[in-house]
Amino acid sequence: MSAEINRKSRVGIPYRTRKEELRGERAKHDKYVQAVERAGGEPVKVSLGLSSDELKMLAQTLEAVVLPGSSADVDPSLYHAGRNPKSNEADRDREKTDFALLDHAFKEHKPVLAICYGVQSLNVFLGGSLIQDIPSEVHTQIQHPWIGRDKGVPEPFHAVRFEPGSRLAQSAGEHEATVNSSHHQSVLDVGRGLRIAARAADGVIEGVEWTGDGNWVTGVQWHPERMAETDSLAKLLFRDLVAAARRAPVRT
Repeated sequence: MSAEINRKSRVGIPYRTRKEELRGERAKHDKYVQAVERAGGEPVKVSLGLSSDELKMLAQTLEAVVLPGSSADVDPSLYHAGRNPKSNEADRDREKTDFALLDHAFKEHKPVLAICYGVQSLNVFLGGSLIQDIPSEVHTQIQHPWIGRDKGVPEPFHAVRFEPGSRLAQSAGEHEATVNSSHHQSVLDVGRGLRIAARAADGVIEGVEWTGDGNWVTGVQWHPERMAETDSLAKLLFRDLVAAARRAPVRT
C-alpha cells in the first residue's frame, strides 16, 4: 500500500520534433522533463518513432500527458485550410504521436497540459483551426513570436487576461498575468468541447480548457516550462497536472 501511495504519476512527454530526437538535441525538451519532475511527477520521454501499436501500449502506462512546443507547424490540411507561405514544415511523426496520445487521454479521462504547438495540436485534434501566421494575419502591436532568438535577443513578454470562472483564472488568482511568448501561430476556431480561457489584449487566444466532462485538459500558448522555477502560475500548471494525474486510471 505504501509503495502505491509513494509512486509518482507517469507523465508522457513527446519529443518536440523527430529531427531533434534523432540528432540528440535535448535542451529544450528537458525543460518540460524538469518541470514535471519539480511538480512531483515521473516524466516519460515519448519517441516520435514508435509504431501505432507501441504508442498504444505506452499510452496505457501513462497517467497524464504534456504536449510540448515545436519548431514545426500542424499541417493545415488537417483543418481544411490552404497553406500560408509563412507556415513552417509539418512533422508527421509528431502529429501522429500527439493524436494517438490525445485519443487515449480523452477515452481514458487522463489529464493533458498542452503548450504552444501542443495547444495548437490539441485544438486541431478536436476539429478546430489555426491562425497560421500572426504577424501577417493579425493587425497587432504585440510581439508574439520571439524575433531574434538566434541572435541573443531576450524573449518577449506580454499580458494575458483570463476569462472569469476559468480554471486558469482560479489558478492565477488574478484577472491578468504576464507571460513569455514565442509563437507565430494560435487558435482560430476553437475545437469541440474547448472554451477560451485566456486572451492577449489584441484578441489572440492564449489559453483553452476542456469542458466536455470533468477531465483536466488545459492548453496555453506561452511556455510555462521556461518559467516553472520562478513563476507561481507556471508552477501551478504543472502541479495541477500532476495532481489530476494521481486521480487518473492507469493500466500496466
